Amino acid sequence: MKIENLKPFYGQHCETTATGTLLRQLGIELSEPMLFGIGQGLGFIFWNMKTMDFPFMGGRIKTDLLTQNLAKNLNLELILKETSSTQKAWNNVKQLIDEGKVVGLKLDCYHLEYFSNPFHFAGHYVAMYDYDHETAFLIDTKQQGVHVKTSLKSLALARNEKGPMSSKNLHYTLNKTDESYDLKNAILTTIRTNATEYINPPINNIGYKGILKASKAIQEWYDTSNSIEKEFKACAIIMEKAGTGGALFRNLYRDFLQESYDLLKLDILKQAHEEFIDIANAWTEISNLFLQVSETKDRTYIEQATDILAQLSTKERNVMQQLSEI
Repeated sequence: MKIENLKPFYGQHCETTATGTLLRQLGIELSEPMLFGIGQGLGFIFWNMKTMDFPFMGGRIKTDLLTQNLAKNLNLELILKETSSTQKAWNNVKQLIDEGKVVGLKLDCYHLEYFSNPFHFAGHYVAMYDYDHETAFLIDTKQQGVHVKTSLKSLALARNEKGPMSSKNLHYTLNKTDESYDLKNAILTTIRTNATEYINPPINNIGYKGILKASKAIQEWYDTSNSIEKEFKACAIIMEKAGTGGALFRNLYRDFLQESYDLLKLDILKQAHEEFIDIANAWTEISNLFLQVSETKDRTYIEQATDILAQLSTKERNVMQQLSEI
């Protein structure tokens, strides 16, 4: 059953794109930077496990939390379900679509047939709006083509994949409640909350402490890498192009601060916006240095990246400290 009057969200990041599409069905129209900001999305994680081919450097808060924060801050009802049964997982989504609801799915993008360069990442999100006896019709990011499709078989594999960041066939929907939201109040609350959480990370591989840890850990990664060419190239592409980290989230937060300033006219927001212009550019430079490492295997580029990451740790901590006091 094709959902009538579908308004896909055209976004750069998978979760804001998927959730933005669900919000549009409810008549809520906000920009991607505003969704990211109100979702308290800015963060950082450096994650390295023996089961991973190379370290993961993510530029946002933990998967699933952004949509949960959006629902809370916009006074919406979030219905989120998981099941270990692939058949039950499909039946649940099928029923919702038959009822006219767009459904958010979390899955591993490796199995999606429209990905030209597949890689395992189980924290990917899409919105599903239609199906036939063989195919699922989805909304994904602008980079992936927005209106995309994949076989039901591949979708089942993607939803049921195990590993880092995976969930058990997770799907979610959003509903309006009797309580509306005040955008200006939501902005102030979310800025304070996001900033406070950022500067008080529970462990040393999260937030500004995670960036500092990464600045040192990439040296060891270089020394022990099984394939400098493949690993650093893949990390650079994932960070900059695939929407997991790097400049993307800093660009979104930069633009969120500009929109917030336009609404609230607080000088601290304008100052923070200017800081994030430089911060975002520095993250793009990190990705470029990783590409140069991949191409040349020259350690000089790793040393440069180490220095920039150490500086970013301090810069991000300082600006988020100021925003925590807004």
